[in-house]
Amino acid sequence: MEIKRDIHLNRLIASQHDGMVKVVTGVRRCGKSYLLFKLFCDYLRRQGVDDGHIIKVALDDRMNKQLRDPDALLQYVRNLIVDKKMYYILLDEVQLVSEFEDVLNSFLHIDNADVFVTGSNARFLSKDIVTEFRGRGHEIRIAPLNFREFRSVYQGPSESEALREYMLYGGLPQVVTTQDVQTKVNYLTNVFNNTYLVDILDRYCIKNDAELDDLINIMASSIGGLTNPTKLANTFRTVKHSNITPTTIKAYLSYLEDAFLIEKSMRYDIKGKRYIESPAKYYFVDLGLRNARLQFRQTEETHLMENLIYNELRIRGLSVDVGSVTRTERNENGNSVRRQTEVDFVCNQGYKRWYIQSAFALPTQEKVDQEVASLRSISDSFRKIVITGGLAPTYQNEEGIIFLNILDFLNDENSLNI
Repeated sequence: MEIKRDIHLNRLIASQHDGMVKVVTGVRRCGKSYLLFKLFCDYLRRQGVDDGHIIKVALDDRMNKQLRDPDALLQYVRNLIVDKKMYYILLDEVQLVSEFEDVLNSFLHIDNADVFVTGSNARFLSKDIVTEFRGRGHEIRIAPLNFREFRSVYQGPSESEALREYMLYGGLPQVVTTQDVQTKVNYLTNVFNNTYLVDILDRYCIKNDAELDDLINIMASSIGGLTNPTKLANTFRTVKHSNITPTTIKAYLSYLEDAFLIEKSMRYDIKGKRYIESPAKYYFVDLGLRNARLQFRQTEETHLMENLIYNELRIRGLSVDVGSVTRTERNENGNSVRRQTEVDFVCNQGYKRWYIQSAFALPTQEKVDQEVASLRSISDSFRKIVITGGLAPTYQNEEGIIFLNILDFLNDENSLNI
């Protein structure tokens, strides 16, 4: 069964022949190896590149153990380059090579070589690995399957059922291609505890893993909520009777970000045009991992949909912040008061911007007014959108605000521009 990953494949294609090392990163088990060794190789062959000019080395394969030696790998690749045509060097799990940074930089001295690598484990958890190449490499971040990719292999009865399952079990390829529910649950639970968590503990030599466990559970329970290390430390003191410091919590959150398990969304003052350092929101890169962490006990559709929208926006290449708007209104005594309201997502891509609210249900006009209040307070002309759940149709109201159904949003990669 072939799963199309066109968004990420196109990014690999666009980065060809740029003279840099392409470092494919992303949460473990999201399909990095499949993207590089299957989809990208198939693309190269369709472009007329013969197999002799595609040098593939799966370094996690025991058969290639000798190539984990840096000099042996360099010599092996050098021996395969026998003419002046372009060669594509594809290395999977490159962190298994000692001094791999030197090896990759050496490949850059080969004029007719284009280098693509993937990596994971403790050496490749952090996105800052790209800095090892000092401007000679860049990151191509990939994610678990988005809803369109999930739908391409989903075999269920309806689109609404597909959305329900996707929000519950997420988009890790192994989970998506498994039919048995208990097998999905076991896989998600085991991979979180025995792969992602172990990677973090090993890399940072964390001894008090109970506090990290508790923090992950708190973050999973509060997706879409504004928080900061000080607030979290207060929660630990009150609930867990723990003296963990905000500094330690800040470090733990950065470890989870570097492992690509969560992403941080900063607050942005829309009228003041400045960032607000604290508090911020955090979202899980995969809902299945988030739900498995909480043993599928907290699956509130409102919060899951907000996390889902955030992930889709990021996959589309948008930068995503939390918007803050201060507006003046009259209180019950007729006095002017300033109130701060929130825009769920302020999305930017080049010169384009979108203001987006997530609203799972809009049962009354009062709820509609509540959701659009912050959007009405924004005076610029960028597009304003409310993404809604359920069966509500997509439409634009008399104020120019678009009410976009969640399925219409997910199924069309250009849906923000309708």
